[in-house]
Amino acid sequence: MISTRGRYAIRVMLDLAENGNDSYIPLKDIAERQGISKKYLEIIVKDLVNGSLLAGTSGKGGGYRLLREPSEYTVGEILELTEGTLAPVACMSDASFNCPRKDQCQTLPMWEEFDAMAHDFFYSRKLTDLMK
Repeated sequence: MISTRGRYAIRVMLDLAENGNDSYIPLKDIAERQGISKKYLEIIVKDLVNGSLLAGTSGKGGGYRLLREPSEYTVGEILELTEGTLAPVACMSDASFNCPRKDQCQTLPMWEEFDAMAHDFFYSRKLTDLMK
């Protein structure tokens, strides 16, 4: 399940794509337009800045802006940055996880197929696909 953190991160990125024009947008403006608490958005944008998806600056004229063109961002990269792995089962989410049933697991191929479908779906969607 995608949490509010991931969903709100997409909304922030989309808001900046639609309203940014390479200028810094104050977080309070994004919060007002999106109807999301500024305090909660502060946590989310910190992750987006640390993950090199956004640039942020403080002071007069400060705020946030995209580091790349909207067409260069995928929904998948935003979700994985904010949510972590999107793997459907534990044995696929951690490469160091050593499942004793891996060699005989009859359900693993199904989970691998589902994971590939979800990955392909989210990574094929760009911010520009969501813009008005």
